[in-house]
Amino acid sequence: MKSLLATAALALGLGPCGIAQAQDWPRQPIKIVANFAPGGAADQLARVISAPLHEALGQPVLVENKGGAGGNLGGDFVAKSSPDGYTFLMSSGGMVSINPHIYAKMSFDPAKDLVPVASVARVPFYLVVRADSPVKDFKGLVADLKANPGKRSFGSPGNGSSPHLAAEMMTGQTGTTAIHVPYRGAAPALTDLLGGQIDFLFDPGISIQHVRSGKLRMLAVASLKRAPQMPEVPTLDELGLKGFDADAVFGLYAPAGTRPAVIQRINAEVNRALALPAVRATIETLGNVPEPLTPAAFGDKGAADLKRLGAVIRERGIRAD
Repeated sequence: MKSLLATAALALGLGPCGIAQAQDWPRQPIKIVANFAPGGAADQLARVISAPLHEALGQPVLVENKGGAGGNLGGDFVAKSSPDGYTFLMSSGGMVSINPHIYAKMSFDPAKDLVPVASVARVPFYLVVRADSPVKDFKGLVADLKANPGKRSFGSPGNGSSPHLAAEMMTGQTGTTAIHVPYRGAAPALTDLLGGQIDFLFDPGISIQHVRSGKLRMLAVASLKRAPQMPEVPTLDELGLKGFDADAVFGLYAPAGTRPAVIQRINAEVNRALALPAVRATIETLGNVPEPLTPAAFGDKGAADLKRLGAVIRERGIRAD
């Protein structure tokens, strides 16, 4: 482990002092703030990696939920926390790549006040309806939406969230309309789909268990590649929406000013955890795909999505509540 820290520190130009600081850390419990409601992808992924991080770092790794405002409440809390290496944020990339476009004013600047630490998972979004829906496939959904303009509804974890954008991209490319019903997380949206309050949604994977139990029907995956968990389900690209890609990358961020050696240590431990069969299996069970990246590559992904999704947001006129 010392050699790993030394290599990371020297590569970052930290020298012996930086190595010593990294070795002095951590001395107390670490907090991961999940910026969406319990049961959603951010919450579940935070809990998946908390156990291996606890084992590797020798300190408890606690998960706390601070949902609301499209992830901004949790993001603000972490951005304004001490950059001492004891508070991290688990968030979808949407807070970095979507929220700056849809909120007229934010209490923090994700690009300046947070730094990318470690990517955890690529989260595909699954288009699902209830099993008793008359819609049997994606073609049927499009036909139903065209026959009932503005009468069908879809849910999302919040206005401007990645699943919301997936639905807006889909309706935009198919020339259809539907009513958006925002929730404070993916889990409440899924609950209302199961209860019949909404007609469809793009789900981050927590719906898979209900698809397998027969309560829901999966129509498509909003990715360029089929999901390994549901290989029989076609992508929207295959179904005619060429180039359709709404995947989000979830991962850890830290307050700006956090020591580079600490960031590198967390990144190394997360990537090590993602290589463990048990961790990979759990992430895949959630419908996600393990996605180890360097901090720089994780940041580059967010910057690219900021540009790509900004065009969709402007075209669809999406604004925060």
